[in-house]
Amino acid sequence: MHLDPTGETVQRLLNGNLTGPIVMLNLLRLRETADYRQNPELAPATPISGSEAYRKYLQHTEPFLTATGGRILFLGQGGHNFIGPADERWDVVMLVEQNSLDDFFAFAEHADYLAGIGHRVAAAEDSRLLPLVLNSMGEAVAG
Repeated sequence: MHLDPTGETVQRLLNGNLTGPIVMLNLLRLRETADYRQNPELAPATPISGSEAYRKYLQHTEPFLTATGGRILFLGQGGHNFIGPADERWDVVMLVEQNSLDDFFAFAEHADYLAGIGHRVAAAEDSRLLPLVLNSMGEAVAG
């Protein structure tokens, strides 16, 4: 289960010398029922699905994303792999663009944004976040 970056992955991202726009590929596997045990103050009065909790997270997140110059390029429903482990599935696939790595961290470290991140924690069973940048030939490559 991978839900948060580690100190090592943050350092690797910072040391990657990424310049210019950055696109984050988000893959999420959602819980059937959202688990608000880590953030009971955000829990709704009655249980909700992981999908509903993730919608709450997106609604909370959008103002902070746009305030830092970011935008959602793609938000779609995933499924099982065509190539890869047959039992692996990703329910949500999203591409989020920021103008720079600094703008990404301004968004990700914003105190008011972090106050609502518990909806994502409650929603997600597992996740992946892959930074992407354009290489010098204009082709997308992993960061």
